[in-house]
Amino acid sequence: MDTECDGVILGAGHNSLILQAYLCRAGLDVVCLERRDIAGGGLATVENPRYPGFLHNTHSFYHRAITHMPWYRDLDVEGFGARYIEPDLNVALVREKGEALEWWTDFDKTVASFAMFSQKDADRLRYWRDTFLPIVERILIPEAQSPPLPSSDRQKILQHTEEGRLLLEVSQLSPLEFVQREFEHPVIQAGLLFFNGLREVDLRCPGFGHHIAALLASSGKAQMCLGGAAGLARALVNAVAAAGGNVCLQTEPSRILVEGDRVVGVETMDGERIRVRQFVVSGLNPHQTFLDLFDEQDVPSVWRDRASQFEYNVIAPLFGLNLNLDAPLALNAASDQPELQDAFMIILGLNGIDDYLAMVDAHVKGEQPPHIMWGSNPTRFDPSQAPAGKHTAFMWQKMPYRMGGDPATWDRERDRVGREMLEVMCRHFDGLADSVIDSFVRSPLDVERSFPNMRYGDLLIGAFTNDQIGYNRPFEGAGHYRGHLEGMYLCGSSSHPGGNVTGLPGYNCAQVVCADLGLDAWWAPPPIAARLPR
Repeated sequence: MDTECDGVILGAGHNSLILQAYLCRAGLDVVCLERRDIAGGGLATVENPRYPGFLHNTHSFYHRAITHMPWYRDLDVEGFGARYIEPDLNVALVREKGEALEWWTDFDKTVASFAMFSQKDADRLRYWRDTFLPIVERILIPEAQSPPLPSSDRQKILQHTEEGRLLLEVSQLSPLEFVQREFEHPVIQAGLLFFNGLREVDLRCPGFGHHIAALLASSGKAQMCLGGAAGLARALVNAVAAAGGNVCLQTEPSRILVEGDRVVGVETMDGERIRVRQFVVSGLNPHQTFLDLFDEQDVPSVWRDRASQFEYNVIAPLFGLNLNLDAPLALNAASDQPELQDAFMIILGLNGIDDYLAMVDAHVKGEQPPHIMWGSNPTRFDPSQAPAGKHTAFMWQKMPYRMGGDPATWDRERDRVGREMLEVMCRHFDGLADSVIDSFVRSPLDVERSFPNMRYGDLLIGAFTNDQIGYNRPFEGAGHYRGHLEGMYLCGSSSHPGGNVTGLPGYNCAQVVCADLGLDAWWAPPPIAARLPR
């Protein structure tokens, strides 16, 4: 072996960096290996190569309630350079004729906006927010921030309280069933399903009706990192370095080494062997971890079968249009509703529930869906992301990975789709056509090429269907962040509670590793089984 350390983490996404910072603070010598030349995974902020100074967040921009996360406080992420803002008019769904459904950080303003479309729906919004707020705070948030319980144990515990029983009851519905039962206006129905879709929960799937109610009760809103999403990655790397950890860039693992019934190290593509005294943790997806990096004889057939059957989100892949501008975006609708000019996230093309259902159907068929987009003008809130007096903007749209049945179609069609998206934007933003300096697009295939971990362009790295949730995420037997061999762990978005930038898979894995090694984890919450009954 060329070198030796306590542990190796594969992949330097944000979950891996959070885990590494905790373990290094506990006194361990931990190395993180990253194939790219920069850490942070999807926390990517790239400079337009043709126009220096224009920064674009190509994979991750909206970070929901990041400053509320326990690791953000524990690791002093702000002290290491991250800065976040949470704009007041958090989201505006702007219809073709200019009417807008608004979500504010001020809940009463959101209720008032709902009432403009339906007083009944505004009343149901308030009801579900008040009813589900204690469930979110006492059950769902603690569950997300802890290693999960087996499903049968969780059911028994939740049955003992009124809040738990309501959660189980609402969970029996699909998101679509919940929305259609509880709300009447097609725009409000569409908006709620859209947000459910951003969390990549299939609207047709029973067992997830509570996601809508939890969304309505959640106090945390979309936030942005000043300087770009990469600002969070830099702060986490700084936290790792301050704790004595090392992130090795342009270092790709080729094999996980095994002796007997435990992992003993990692071999890189360059032939270097790193021996571990304690553990190897994978922040990669199940296919990479169990099928690519282990020799076949080192993985039981049942684990190989389950890894090969791990499913990815059909509706998750993103197509992105990125713009350099001479002037900030100017919504036509803001002439009658001035507050819309300060909307953080803007949704276009979603005029009713039928639009959303048509989009889902197109994904299933591998066809181009109607143009339903969301995006922002980041430099309106953070001028540092463009040269003085200039601006950037982007729009994202869900698009099928296999367009027409073949992902290679994107190499022929991506520029056309980008032009169509810009045409839609020009109908909503005054003077946009004359303001564009430059643009570029990213297709679902481009996403996979940049980040092989995001298989099939799935930014969240795994569907929530096929029972891939909680104790069974990524699959049965691997839902407690432990692999099939002693010293093998999992910390990526394919583990509980799933994708999006939350850092919780890494945070929860840190609890498990510290417990297994007998390390002092002063920051760790009590076990979830002890907290839920109370």
